[in-house]
Amino acid sequence: YTAYTPYQAEISQGRLEALLNFQTMVSDLTGKEIANASLLDEATAAGEAMAMLFSARPRAQAKAGATTFLVDTAVYPQTFAVMKTRANSLGIDIVEKPRSEWKFTEDMYGCLIQYPDGNGEATDHTELIAQANAADVKVVMATDLMALLMLKSPGEMGADVVVGTSQRFGVPMGYGGPHAAFFAADESYTRNFPGRIIG
Repeated sequence: YTAYTPYQAEISQGRLEALLNFQTMVSDLTGKEIANASLLDEATAAGEAMAMLFSARPRAQAKAGATTFLVDTAVYPQTFAVMKTRANSLGIDIVEKPRSEWKFTEDMYGCLIQYPDGNGEATDHTELIAQANAADVKVVMATDLMALLMLKSPGEMGADVVVGTSQRFGVPMGYGGPHAAFFAADESYTRNFPGRIIG
């Protein structure tokens, strides 16, 4: 690694391979088809997921004015704060409510569940996600990669988008942000994905 150019092929190639490995690991653990090469942090990734699902709404849903996004009260406060700020600028009506009180209506297009949540509970959300899907409400799951080594994956439960932080794998501060985030979803969202996809 010399000072004469920052574009040495060996460094670029090594970085691309590391990012491809990162994406592959995220896809495997989350149970989703594709992942990107990381975002700033978990809260930002959750905001990006909310915005992506908003712009990717089916035409009928957009015409009907489905602008409500549900967020569970057991989501981390910093995540909700970033999402609230993002929602204001996009015209999204963001509602914070306990999961037990959720009722999916026609004005909703998406929701966010933390898994394990801010209270440390790692509940199987398969039934709740099935109810959301029946009402054409997309589900974002903010999760912990290390926990997914043991727990049922969000993909297996039917979540549409999975976000979180990779810090638990020992990623230091400043490596792409406060702690590099991950973002995974179905291949149908490829063209709506925030950030870059390697490979």
